[in-house]
Amino acid sequence: MIQGKKPRLLCLESYDQFCAAQVGGSIMLHVSNWGQRFKLQNVYLKYEGGNPTGTHKDRIAFTLVRQALKERNPAITAGTCGNYGVALSYAALLAGIRCIVYVPEKYQGTRIDEIVDNGAEVIRVPGTYEDAVRHSQQRADSDGLLDANAGGPHTDLQLKMYAKIAYEICNDLQRVPRIIGVPVSNGTLLAGVYRGFQDLYRSGKIHRIPKLVAGSCTGGNPIIHACENNLVSCEDLDPRNIRETPVNEPLVNWHSSDGEFALKAVRATGGWASYISDELMVSVSRQILEKEGLSTLPAAVAGLAALLKRHCKDLLPPDCYVAIVTARNKFSSAVGRRVQRHI
Repeated sequence: MIQGKKPRLLCLESYDQFCAAQVGGSIMLHVSNWGQRFKLQNVYLKYEGGNPTGTHKDRIAFTLVRQALKERNPAITAGTCGNYGVALSYAALLAGIRCIVYVPEKYQGTRIDEIVDNGAEVIRVPGTYEDAVRHSQQRADSDGLLDANAGGPHTDLQLKMYAKIAYEICNDLQRVPRIIGVPVSNGTLLAGVYRGFQDLYRSGKIHRIPKLVAGSCTGGNPIIHACENNLVSCEDLDPRNIRETPVNEPLVNWHSSDGEFALKAVRATGGWASYISDELMVSVSRQILEKEGLSTLPAAVAGLAALLKRHCKDLLPPDCYVAIVTARNKFSSAVGRRVQRHI
C-alpha cells in the first residue's frame, strides 16, 4: 500500500466548478485560407489547444481525477509518453491527490519535465508505451490506485467525455458535418466521438452521423492496419517493425487499447483510415501556421491530413468538414499551483 501522509483532497464542488469553467468547450475555427488553397471549402478545426494543458486528454484526465475524489482514493496512475501524463498530473495537482506515471525508459519527450513539475512521481520502465501501461495497471491492482489507463476499468467514462465533442461540434455549427477527421493512437477519442453522434442520432436531434476518418503514423497503428488490409478486427503489430520518430511519437501504438471500438466506428459510418507520413504531417502543420496563424504539433493534424490525402486523390464534394486537432499549449506549473490555492 502507499505509505506516508495522505494528501488533503480538494472538495468535489470546487473541483467541479474549475472543470466546468476550464475543461472542454473548445473553439471551432473556420480555416478558409487553408481550404481555398486546396479548393476545399467549409473546413473547420475543432481546436483542443484551449484546454488547461493544451490537449483533448484534459477531458478524460480531469474526469478520472474527479472519480478518484468521489471515491476518496488518494492516488491515480497511468502509463503515458507525454500529453496524457501532463494532463493527469496537472488535474491531480489541483485535486490534491497523488499521481504515479509510468514512462518507457527510452522516451525523452519534452513533457516529462512538466509532469515532474506538476508533482507527479515518474517511474521509468523497460520497453514500450504498452509496457508502461501494463506496469501501471499492475500497480493499480496491487496498491488500490485508480487505474486511469486506456482500455482499463474506466473506459466507458472516457468514451462519455469524448462524446461531448460531438455535441459541441453540432452546437457550434448548427449542422452535421459530412466527414470528421480524427488522429488516432489507442482509438479512444474517435470511439467517443462516434458514441456522441450515435446518442444525438438516436434521440432525433440530428439526421445523419458523419463519416469518421482516422489518421495515424505510417506503419504504427493497428486501427489503420486493420482498415487498409480489410481485417475483421485489430491485430497487434510487431513493435520491432515500428519506427518511432520525434514527429510520430504521440501516435505510435503496436496495440490500440480501444482499437475495436474505433474500427467499428470507422466502418459503421462509411469512413476510412489512412497512414500519414511524417512529411505530410509536418507539411500540413506548417500550412495551418502560415495560412491561419495556428501553431500545432504535426501529429495533432493527422486527422486533417487524412482528409486532405483523400481530397487530393478524389475531390470531396461541397459540404461541411471538421478535423479534430489535438494541439497542445504549454501551461505553466507555477500558474497551476497558484490556481490550486484559490479553488
